[in-house]
Amino acid sequence: MQDSPANELTVRAVLLGVGLSVILAGANAYLGLFAGMTVSASIPAAVISMGILAMLRKGTILENNMVQTAASAGESLAAGVIFTIPALVLMDYWQSFDYLWVSAIAGIGGLLGVLFSIPLRRSLIVEEGLQFPEGCATAEVLKVGQEAGRGLRNLALAALAGGLTKLSETGLRLWSATLEGAGQAGGYLFYIGTNLSPALLSVGYIVGINIAVLVFAGGALSWYVAIPLYDLVAGGSDPALVALREAGAGTGDIAWSIWNREIRYLGVGAMLVGGVWALLSMAPAIRRGVADGIRTWKAAAGGNGGPIPSTERDMPMPVIFGAIVAFTVPMFWLYQNVTGQVMVSLPMTVMMLVAGFLFSAVAAYMAGLVGSSNNPISGVTIATILTASLLLLGLMGSDAPLGPVAAIMIGAVVCSAAAISGDNMQDLKTGHLLGATPWKQQVMQFVGVISAVLVMAPILSLLLHAYGFGPATETHPNALPAPQATLMAAVAQGVFGAGLPWGMVAAGAATGVVVILVDEYLKRRSERWRAPVLAVAVGLYLPLELSVPILAGGLISEAARRALGGEAHRDGMLFAAGLITGEALVGIFLAIPIVVTGQRDVLALAAEPLGGWPGLAVMGLLALWLYRVATRREGSP
Repeated sequence: MQDSPANELTVRAVLLGVGLSVILAGANAYLGLFAGMTVSASIPAAVISMGILAMLRKGTILENNMVQTAASAGESLAAGVIFTIPALVLMDYWQSFDYLWVSAIAGIGGLLGVLFSIPLRRSLIVEEGLQFPEGCATAEVLKVGQEAGRGLRNLALAALAGGLTKLSETGLRLWSATLEGAGQAGGYLFYIGTNLSPALLSVGYIVGINIAVLVFAGGALSWYVAIPLYDLVAGGSDPALVALREAGAGTGDIAWSIWNREIRYLGVGAMLVGGVWALLSMAPAIRRGVADGIRTWKAAAGGNGGPIPSTERDMPMPVIFGAIVAFTVPMFWLYQNVTGQVMVSLPMTVMMLVAGFLFSAVAAYMAGLVGSSNNPISGVTIATILTASLLLLGLMGSDAPLGPVAAIMIGAVVCSAAAISGDNMQDLKTGHLLGATPWKQQVMQFVGVISAVLVMAPILSLLLHAYGFGPATETHPNALPAPQATLMAAVAQGVFGAGLPWGMVAAGAATGVVVILVDEYLKRRSERWRAPVLAVAVGLYLPLELSVPILAGGLISEAARRALGGEAHRDGMLFAAGLITGEALVGIFLAIPIVVTGQRDVLALAAEPLGGWPGLAVMGLLALWLYRVATRREGSP
């Protein structure tokens, strides 16, 4: 351990951290709006940082750690933002993303997430013995710095491949984005389809076979059980389905209608149960963490225990508490501007603080158990929005048009805080293993959050006007689904009278309870396979076409693991991260000419002449390339 590390928090680390935070925030925003899932960017950021600093013949392992700390904060904030804030557009409260409002909501939430997590650092990282998988993996990558050249090459090649694939599909229109079909046999409605996105393949590879199978299982339950069952039971009495059939709609259109209006709300119930379960199961650890944080601060303030080594120095507790109190003023101002009622804005502010801290603590603990990429942020956010909606229903009445908007704004701040809290703890674990100074990493978390905040509104506006959010329309046939934001909007509006299919929500909640029981059974048997409820919930509300490539990626990951005898396949992880980054960044850049010209096909050379078959061939080649890179032995070129 180094007590006074030199070259840790430097100007070049800050500048590089800012740049990577902005880039990875944009990439993760696109990925989350498209796939409903985001992945940790700590390892790609660390590799990019090592490569750049190596080319400059400068930099230390602790500087690289500072860079990845800021960069991963940017991608985590993007997750918190895209899960919630687009709901305000989907509810027609906003027509675009106001820069000041988005920056204020995301900034307050993100900075509070850093502040809420700091008192828990010692308890969760030093004393609880949690795994923090991404944190440990990032530390190993930074320690083996001589591999940065090969890692950066793999990441760059994959980014180029992912970008060219996205350009060919979305820009040049050489093939369609999906390959799907539907039919009906013996009264049974059947659908099969897959999205042709390398990013989704990569998501499955990164999260691994366990999570990928659970996501697909949730999708299969929705599309192969719930949708056909609903059609058999209610197909002849549901006015919407009757009208579709009378209009000559195809089987696929009928399946999509059932999913959109009814079945996806199974995911709401499962997510709600998952969020509540996460809070209840983590309550003892949260209490211990808070108590340990306060005890450590009192001991330091009283001078007990001698000087504190640099590796244990957090930001001062009075500064943390003072900053949290100070943030209540802009929070209250935000809510007051929406509701115009002090007696509504005050409870909203209090609820945001309480829910923000509780769920930030849950996210921090869960990051240690399952990692940032598998953190149940969606579940705790939907629980927050439902609770906030019920509170506001009592305060404002069912006819309050701004009630759902206020609930979403509470959820947006909480979601941003929770996303950052889990990421912060992963980064602090990396720093703990490397001998970094915690307070300097916490400063870099602030840097990463602020950097991402400054670009989120323009990125969201660009994607909205180019692709659209939510269900596909004639204007935006390839809209980004924004699945979480769509569900958040539906829950908030449903509580205020817009109507939710509560039967489906209840059925989803029951499904969530069953999955939790299965997971507890597996936990007691110490099985390698687990059943986190949020993974199944994601599959329940994602279109099946998105779950299929995720499953394929998980299968490749497992095949690579077995081929290497259980060894870590770091090259494969970097290659997958490169595919995601390349596709996402090209998706953002393609939005610029679409918005400027107002023409969706401005770059098109063809009109998808062969459908999705060329895309399927490209996906097969990329899958093979990913497997070959992943199974390359250490030391081979």
